[in-house]
Amino acid sequence: MLWFSLGVLLILGYFAYQLSDYRRRRLLYSSWRRLVRWEFWPMSVFYIPVAIYILYLGIRYKGFTLFTAANPGIPHGGVALMSKSEILKGLMDLPERVATFVLIPSELSQEEKMGKLRGFMDEYSLSFPIVLKPDFGERGKGVGIINNENEAFRYLEGSSEAVIAQKYVPGIEFGVFYMRHPDSERGRVPSITAKLPTYVTGDGVRTLEQLILDDQRAVCMARFFLAKFEDCLHEVIPVGETFTLASLGTHSRGSLFLDANDIWTEELEAAFDTLSQSFDGFFVGRYDVRVDSLESIKQGENFKVVELNGVVSEPTHMYDPKHGLLYAYRTMFRLWNEIFRIGHANRSRGFPSSSLNELRQLMQAFQSQEKLEV
Repeated sequence: MLWFSLGVLLILGYFAYQLSDYRRRRLLYSSWRRLVRWEFWPMSVFYIPVAIYILYLGIRYKGFTLFTAANPGIPHGGVALMSKSEILKGLMDLPERVATFVLIPSELSQEEKMGKLRGFMDEYSLSFPIVLKPDFGERGKGVGIINNENEAFRYLEGSSEAVIAQKYVPGIEFGVFYMRHPDSERGRVPSITAKLPTYVTGDGVRTLEQLILDDQRAVCMARFFLAKFEDCLHEVIPVGETFTLASLGTHSRGSLFLDANDIWTEELEAAFDTLSQSFDGFFVGRYDVRVDSLESIKQGENFKVVELNGVVSEPTHMYDPKHGLLYAYRTMFRLWNEIFRIGHANRSRGFPSSSLNELRQLMQAFQSQEKLEV
């Protein structure tokens, strides 16, 4: 009884301490919001039922790694550690659809890397900002919008991996999910996501830290944003001025994802089908694109692909706050059922799937990279 009473007192004392300070109260609230909103759950938690369903599909289709055959044109179907530059090269039959890029190899000296970057910018008459990102990377890690040569120098100096330099494409960002069964003449676009930046608006009184903690969306990512902007947290943001917290279209980096399936048109789907069928061996994945206007994407015009993700990419419209957990699982179960159907069809056409040992080695390499990045 004594130990129970002490335990209760400790718990009450902990919460009293947390509630005694506004910053701690809001961070406690942030933790609560992340607990009750599935979109902020760790992937290792959210994917448990999905992993069980994948095991079931592996038994049903007599191949636990059959999903790796869904995209024969991408190593392991695009499970992990895909070369972004090699995937983009698969789309170069239609170069006007791809944001201009160049690969800067890791073995170059710092001077050679900067020379490669300058040559790329001169060749295509580019000016800053530009985008630098790891050739091998997941969920927006390491992606930077570079505003001048000094920032480029520091980025390249701090990177030991191959880097992609890419033209910065202004405009609206969308995630467009595509899939096609190998026996079908035309593919379809079952998911479109509008990717919106997260920002706060100044009032001339509150500091950036207070604006983050007070904002109902930003507070969900409070710890991430407070660490990201720790050097300017105590600055007061002028009245009406917006401060962008997340400009990259990555949910795990703070962007807001909204269901944009209502903008689907025949023209949009046809444009992405033509592009996808130009990539030999690609059947399922998500395009990250930028476009100058909503009307352009609806007409299937003027968009630029900045990245293409393979078999483990998600129909990210499900991250819209209006969608619940059951909707997300229904979406993922339908997706993986289609992925196994596509893999099964490709296996019947003679395309092999990765072995369990190959997949194990791939995941070990991926986990090793994750630890290095942390």
